[in-house]
Amino acid sequence: MNIGMIGTGGFSKKHADIFTAMEDVKLQAVCGTSREKAAAFAAQYGGGSAYDQVADMLEQEKLDAVYICVPPFAHGDTEQQLIERGIPFFIEKPLAVHLNVPNDILHSLRKNNVITSVGYHFRYRDTVASLKKELENHTVGMVTGGWMGSMPLVPWWRNRDTSGGQFVEQTTHLIDLVRFTLGEVDEVFAMEANRVMAGQHENVTVADVGAAVLKMKSGVIVQLSNTCLLPEGVSEVGIRYFHSGGMIHVDMNSLTICGPSEERKETEAANPYVRENEAFLHAARTGDTSRILSSYEDAWRTQEITDAIMKSAESKKAIQLGGN
Repeated sequence: MNIGMIGTGGFSKKHADIFTAMEDVKLQAVCGTSREKAAAFAAQYGGGSAYDQVADMLEQEKLDAVYICVPPFAHGDTEQQLIERGIPFFIEKPLAVHLNVPNDILHSLRKNNVITSVGYHFRYRDTVASLKKELENHTVGMVTGGWMGSMPLVPWWRNRDTSGGQFVEQTTHLIDLVRFTLGEVDEVFAMEANRVMAGQHENVTVADVGAAVLKMKSGVIVQLSNTCLLPEGVSEVGIRYFHSGGMIHVDMNSLTICGPSEERKETEAANPYVRENEAFLHAARTGDTSRILSSYEDAWRTQEITDAIMKSAESKKAIQLGGN
């Protein structure tokens, strides 16, 4: 398979490290913000054509699949070009800053049968499979969780217009996990503030603390918080499910099940990034999408929630979700 990569950052490398180790998979072409960056990236994997324009890459290369690993603000035209050419594509989350861009892409996808996958890798974890199985036996009442960490150094992340903010860019993983395990969201209410970071750094327009309450269609109440004001190296990311039989805690690497008379812990046995790459490339090669756990259309519903959270924080009103 000949693979194209759009983007030359950390997640581009994470995926390229995985798929170039697979049999009969080759990094054929890279498109970056400059040809120099693209060439340097490609050189890590035995070379490959370098481009600074997506249209040029798609015109000159015969690609079996393309990875899109770019900041939130850079989505839109690239996806439309791939849809027009019928090329399967994998996107790192989030889909965009605001919902209007994914709306247009989803409209195009519904008219064209193109294979897609979105990088919500939590879905591919063994511990999440165990979580879903455990929840089948209990009635969940409430969920709490948070993405607590430091602010990424890249300038685009600190600008709300280019990153969307922490709920859109990071906490989206927890929101997607809630959807994956509990179904769809009916209503959201959120609040945000900037307590520290805007005073310490220039050009910070994202909030550094925030909280959102999600009412699920099932009636479950979910409270998710996030902050990016912690010092580098200090973090806590996880989610807790409170149910009729006890409590389940999921963090970045493990699952802990707590009941009246036992506590059982499972650690991650396999790399979920490998699994999501295998699922996508299998689909691109064979047309069988059954192993893909997050299609573009499914990920759109997670983006709808983060978009509603941001609108609620701005308007100070609860937002009802309508679906599409």
